[in-house]
Amino acid sequence: MARSAPSFSAFSAGEISPLLEGRTGLEKYKEGLADLTNMIVMPTGGTKRRPGTEYLGEVKTSSVKSRLIPFQFKSTDTYILEFGNEIMRVYRNGAQVLNATAKNISAATKASPGVLTSNSHGFSNGDEIFIASVGGMAELNGRNYRVANSTTNTFTLTDLFGVAINTTSFTTYTSGGTATEIFELATPYPEAKLPDVRFVQSADTMYFVHPEYAIRTLTRSDHNNWTFATPSISGSPSPALNTSGNYPSVVTFFEQRLVFANTAANPQTIWFSKNADYTNFTAGTGDNDALIYTIASNTVDSIRYLSSTRVLAIGTTGGEFVLTSTNDGPVTPTTTLIRKYSNYGTANVEPVQVADVTLFLQRGARKVREFKFVGDVNTSGYAAPDMTILANHITQGGITQFAYQQEPESIVWALRSDGTLLGLTYRREEEVVGWHKHTIGGVFGSGQAIVESIAPLPTDTGNDDLYLIVKRTINSQTKRYVEVLKPFDFGSVTTAAFFVDSGLAYSGSAVTSLSGLYHLEGQSVAILANGATHPDETVSGGGITLDYSSTTAAVGFSYTSEMQTMRIESGSEDGTSQGKPKRIHAVTLRLFETVGIEVGNSSSEIDRIPFRDSSMAMDQGIPLFTGDKEIEFPGGFDNDDRIYVRQSQVLPMTVLAFYPRMNTFDI
Repeated sequence: MARSAPSFSAFSAGEISPLLEGRTGLEKYKEGLADLTNMIVMPTGGTKRRPGTEYLGEVKTSSVKSRLIPFQFKSTDTYILEFGNEIMRVYRNGAQVLNATAKNISAATKASPGVLTSNSHGFSNGDEIFIASVGGMAELNGRNYRVANSTTNTFTLTDLFGVAINTTSFTTYTSGGTATEIFELATPYPEAKLPDVRFVQSADTMYFVHPEYAIRTLTRSDHNNWTFATPSISGSPSPALNTSGNYPSVVTFFEQRLVFANTAANPQTIWFSKNADYTNFTAGTGDNDALIYTIASNTVDSIRYLSSTRVLAIGTTGGEFVLTSTNDGPVTPTTTLIRKYSNYGTANVEPVQVADVTLFLQRGARKVREFKFVGDVNTSGYAAPDMTILANHITQGGITQFAYQQEPESIVWALRSDGTLLGLTYRREEEVVGWHKHTIGGVFGSGQAIVESIAPLPTDTGNDDLYLIVKRTINSQTKRYVEVLKPFDFGSVTTAAFFVDSGLAYSGSAVTSLSGLYHLEGQSVAILANGATHPDETVSGGGITLDYSSTTAAVGFSYTSEMQTMRIESGSEDGTSQGKPKRIHAVTLRLFETVGIEVGNSSSEIDRIPFRDSSMAMDQGIPLFTGDKEIEFPGGFDNDDRIYVRQSQVLPMTVLAFYPRMNTFDI
C-alpha cells in the first residue's frame, strides 16, 4: 500500500482532451482538468466562477437571428449595435438608446386594456416604446411596450409577449409622462447576410463590406443620430472596386490606409487607399499613392482576413502570408513585399488580435492557430501553432465567431456552432493557455439556452464588457435577449454578488417584493437576497415575493459551475498509480472568497462543505471564506480517481489548489 499526497496548485491548461487521459507524463496533464464548466482559468493558475449575465433588452424581432457589433469612439462614447433584419438598434451604458423626441402623455385610463392619450403621437401598431415619468399611474414607468390600437391621439399597450396591459388595478393617473420610441435605423443587410458582414472603424465612422453589397459607411453624430451612406470611391482602380459583382469581402486599416480585399472577380487582390485619404484609390508610384496587389499562387485562394499589426497578416483559404516593406519602412507602391509562411488555410471567421498576435480559425473551423513572429539571432519568421491541440474536443461542431476581452483577464471568447460559449484564457508571457466552456442559464426548447452572437466593448473601468445575444424559451415563446457579462470582481461581500443569468439587480430600501422582471414571466428564478440564497420563485405579473425583507437582491436563471480533475497520477511503490485501485481518503481545498460549494469523487458522490457556524446570524449571508477546507472522502478503492467540485448556488467560488491524500493498492 503506497501513500501519497500529490499537489494540484495550477489549472492553467484549462479543460483538456479526454484523449490525454493516459498522458500522465505530459507537463500540462497535471495543470489540466477533465471538465471546466462556467469557470474561468485565472492567469495566476487558479479558477474562478464566471459571473452572471445582466438582461438589457429584447432584440427588435425575436423570430429573427441578430448580430452584435461594437462601436467605440472614445472610452466615454462606446456603443453596442444590434443588427437585425435590415435594421440597427443601439445600446449605450447598458440601456437602449431612444429617439430624440419624446411624446407627452396627457391621460391614461384604468381599463382592460388601458388607453393612453398623446396628441399626434405618430406611433404605429407594433412600435416599441419606453414609458417614463408618469404621475400617479407609476406602474407604467421604466418599461418597454409595444403599441396597439393606435389612433391619431390614443393607443393601448401590450407587453413584449403580446399580452394587453390591463390598468384596472393600477394607481389613478394624475399627470405627465412620456412615451419614446426605441431608436432604430434601416440597414441594407437582411438576416441571412449578417454573418458575412465585416467592418473596421476610424473615429466616428465605420466601414462595412459584404460580397453582395456596395461598401457602406456608418457615421455617428450623436447617441441617437446615425447615418448609413455609400461612399464615393475615387480613382477608378483596375481591377475595378465597389462595382456590381465586385464588392470587397474583407476590410481593415494599415499604415494610415483603408484596405479592401477579396471580390468575386478578384479573390486574391488587395486594394490600398492613398495615405490618410480613405476613399481615394488612384494608383501610382508615389509613396503616398494608392496601390493594388494580387497574391500569386498555384490555386485561387480567397483572402479571408487582413490583420494589421506591425505587419499586415493575410489569411487565405490556402495559407497564411505577411505583407511588409522591402526596406523596413512604410509600405509603398514600390516597396511592397508578400511572403507565405504556412499552408494551413483559414476558415471564413474574423480572427482576433491580441497584442501583436493574430488568433485565427483554420480551415475546417475546429483548430485555433496563433499567427506570430518567431525568431532568434539566426532565423526569423512567422509560425502558426495550434492552440487547441490539448483540447481538440472543445471545438466540436466548429467555431462561428471570436471576441477578445482584454480586461480584467485576457480571454479570447469563441462561439461554438451549438450555442455554447467557449473561453480561452490567453497570457503568453506567463505560458497560460487554458480553455473553458460556458453554458448560459435558462433553456431553449428542451435544451440549454443558445448564445448566437458575442461582441466585446472596451471600457476604462478596468473591466471590458462582453455582450451576448441569447436565445431562450420564455413563457412558451422564443425570445432573443441582449445581455452583458457582469464584472468579474464584485467586491468582498456577497451582497454585491451576481451569479444569475439574464438577471437584474436591486439595491435600495427594504422591500418584500421585486418587480420589473417581465422578461422572465412564468419562469422559475434563483435569488440572492441580502447576500444569502433565497428559495426559488416563479415570476408572475413581472414580479416575485420575497420570504423576508431585503435591501439587495440579484434575480435570474441559475447555472452550475463545475470542475473535475483528470485521473490522478499519485505514483506507487513500483512506478505509476495508473490502472491500480486507489482511494482518496481526504482532500484539502485552498479557496479564495468562496462559500456554498460541494466536493466529492463525482457528481453522484458529493457532499456540501459547511461554511456557516453557530456564531453567524441565520437571516444573513455567510461571510466569504479564504483559506483551506479539509474534506473526508467516503467510499473505497477505485481505478477512476478524481476530485469533483461544484457550485450550484448563486454564490462565488474560486479554487486555488487541491491537496489530496491517497492510498494506492500495489498489485
